[in-house]
Amino acid sequence: MAIRDVRTPDTEDVERAWEVVRGVLPATPLVRPAAGGPALKLETMQPTGSFKVRGALAALAEAGDDQPVVTASAGNHGLGVAFAATRLGRRATVVVPANASPAKVAALRGFDIELVQTGTTYAEAEAHALELGARGARFVSPYNDPGVIAGQGTLGLELGEQTSGPLTVVCALGGGGLASGIGLWAATRTDVRVIGVESAAAPSMAAAVAAGHQVPIEVGPTLADGIAANLEPGSVTIDLVAKHVDELLTVTESELHTALRYLAGTHGLVSEGAGAVALAAVLAGKVESREQVVAVVSGRNVALPVLAEVLASSHS
Repeated sequence: MAIRDVRTPDTEDVERAWEVVRGVLPATPLVRPAAGGPALKLETMQPTGSFKVRGALAALAEAGDDQPVVTASAGNHGLGVAFAATRLGRRATVVVPANASPAKVAALRGFDIELVQTGTTYAEAEAHALELGARGARFVSPYNDPGVIAGQGTLGLELGEQTSGPLTVVCALGGGGLASGIGLWAATRTDVRVIGVESAAAPSMAAAVAAGHQVPIEVGPTLADGIAANLEPGSVTIDLVAKHVDELLTVTESELHTALRYLAGTHGLVSEGAGAVALAAVLAGKVESREQVVAVVSGRNVALPVLAEVLASSHS
């Protein structure tokens, strides 16, 4: 893939995104800790089940009424773009592989969008979406997009209204949109630390930050499949994470199992693997902080057989 020219967002972008997002989405709950437990920011309660809808709303609002948008995703980002397009009255095309999950395709068909199925891999679907973008539509990346990053940063502004005093925010780290956005918000505060968490099977961002640029890595199997991929070459999130995220951590599959069982057993909550990596790091004792710690539970869209297997297992 050729390196795209993507503008790097700033804190003013996050403020503008906030005006859009809070006009559409109610604040998601912040569950205060029981004895000794971490506070949880429940992005699982978003209408699409994931924080991704924040960035989609901001990006589509930024595109304006007349410019169509296009993206490639059969997951949380695609659902976010579909929701945002329907809510804001924008024209949107979501491109997915021909063999995409029937359940996800059915969910996307529930929105007022154009759904295109082409190719047999995500890369082929993305290539088609980029081609459509070259014809005049705005291509909305799941993370390498200024509007998307700014929209994810509204989670920080929301936390600022729900908390007081020093704060450590722990969040999932895949392409870096969420961590970058929260980091931009934290840059306006002197009492906020941001920690990003990857799966040990796919530490793409840690490798990129260490090298100063995208580094292809081998991605292993993981429950956190939503954040397990190589980064887009030249992604602006690499520099943003390096500058604004205080610490990068990884979690193992065993630690992910523990986090998913904790959410279900202690709070009666469902999360996908990628949505629980922040909590997994906290429960494993990897987050050192004398401050208030908030773990972002970022998404709930998990296949039920996968969740059932995790809850029934004694993974170690």
